[in-house]
Amino acid sequence: MRKVGGAMTSPGIAVVSGVGPGTGAAIARRFAAGGWRVAMLARDRERLSALEREIAGARAFPCDVADPAQIAEAVAAIRAELGVPSGLVHNAVGGAFGTFLDVDASVLEHNFRVNVMGLFHLARALAPAMIEAGAGAIVATGNTSALRGKASFAGFAPTKAAQRILAESMARDLGPKGVHVAYVVIDAVIDVPWTRQAFRDAPDDFFIQPAAIADEVWHVVHQDRSAWSFNVEVRPFRESW
Repeated sequence: MRKVGGAMTSPGIAVVSGVGPGTGAAIARRFAAGGWRVAMLARDRERLSALEREIAGARAFPCDVADPAQIAEAVAAIRAELGVPSGLVHNAVGGAFGTFLDVDASVLEHNFRVNVMGLFHLARALAPAMIEAGAGAIVATGNTSALRGKASFAGFAPTKAAQRILAESMARDLGPKGVHVAYVVIDAVIDVPWTRQAFRDAPDDFFIQPAAIADEVWHVVHQDRSAWSFNVEVRPFRESW
């Protein structure tokens, strides 16, 4: 990958986890449209196969990021089929609602494996080659649960807060080595079919668009290294914060 003016400009190979019908698919489309080859990770093999047929330059790699063995297998397959990745977007998410008295401990543990350990294992597998190249980008997508622990988010918020802190630790380590790490907080309801059903009376501008999130992730990955961001927040213009 070539650097011009300190920014990553040449298309590379991006690994995107959590490629579902909303944000993950939008990120895959955005990077593919920019000329990158995209390795799409998710548990749903059929959905990935459909997206592979739809998005030129994208390849499906079924993977449960809660399982380190599956991550290792997927990364090996990506390297064999596409080459060495220069970008990672960890968008996979495990979530649950409930107070700390209500939520099952196994749910919290599973969400930690997806949100925190998934980022940990993917980054450990991919970062060494980025360090060697002196360039690369790792972005994790989060939300306001990474910044505050509401009562009914006890099975989710602790894992997103830990994810953000892990990403910050990674950024402080990898930044001086030429690898940009950023955390994108999505302070909004994402526009996907199930949220439209849940908020039937909400106007269009209540929702954040997956394509808009993808554009911001693209921007962060391509920032000039003289002005890198770590904490990035996106929200609709009407959002109360």
